[in-house]
Amino acid sequence: MLSGILNLNKPAGWTSFDVVRFVRGRCGERRVGHAGTLDPAATGVLPILIGQATRLTEYLFDATKTYEATIELGVETDTYDAEGDVVARSDASGVTEAVVSEALVAFAGDIEQAPPVYSALKRDGVPLYKRARRGEDLRTAPRPVRVEQLDIIRYQPPLLHLRIVCGKGFYVRSLAHDLGARLGVGGMLAGLVRSRVGGFRLQDAVDVETLRAEFEDGSWRARLIAPDEILLRWRAAIVGSDNTQRLLHGREATLEPAQPVAIATGDLCRAYSLQGDFLAVLRCQGAHTWRPEKVFSTPDR
Repeated sequence: MLSGILNLNKPAGWTSFDVVRFVRGRCGERRVGHAGTLDPAATGVLPILIGQATRLTEYLFDATKTYEATIELGVETDTYDAEGDVVARSDASGVTEAVVSEALVAFAGDIEQAPPVYSALKRDGVPLYKRARRGEDLRTAPRPVRVEQLDIIRYQPPLLHLRIVCGKGFYVRSLAHDLGARLGVGGMLAGLVRSRVGGFRLQDAVDVETLRAEFEDGSWRARLIAPDEILLRWRAAIVGSDNTQRLLHGREATLEPAQPVAIATGDLCRAYSLQGDFLAVLRCQGAHTWRPEKVFSTPDR
């Protein structure tokens, strides 16, 4: 059974689904997905999950991400990036780096952010960008997001280069627009590279053309990363044969830690057999009782 993760560097001009379609058409497995959409103009890390790895997508969505963004001050577009139509221009030459640094404080930590109208978010089953293109008057409600780090790499007016470490649901395009509004000159996202998703880094990613050649000669499988790589920051449980069978059949298991450790109801962990097979994602039900939330096939199952 083919399962694993490809750490892929998405090229500019490709949608995230273009990459999925490219991999699906060559790997021989229909279950292919991605973790975290990148806009077509953006490049960088796009984890591609294959086979049973697709069942872990939600945990990778929750991972922190790092971006390097270029924001052009003095220009506003309807899409908040360079792909849209310009709706306003102003002179940003008087905006100093000190002023920008002070303004950025409002966008760090736990904040409320409204997603762009031109986004893949759906309303009544229809992506917002399709409604916006039809000329509908749309508004998006702010929602909580987390920005762990927000640093200026360099500032060469009107171009501002930022490094952003953030949680799920954060839109860099919205940051560009909102920062420009706060500075009073407008702003748009001129360029974006995602350099990290969880433990997947850009310097380790494969580009599409290299992967295309490896699909041709069959060597691409050596790039597959084990599905449980996503969960390596979690605590792990190694279970005996009786509990292995219980978990594989979807039943709860009683697990006691070898050493005292604080565990709360609702906590997650990964479970392995004595042979080292990845068995399941477990959720604590209280005391020492764990319920299998997702069960995975093993070679001898």
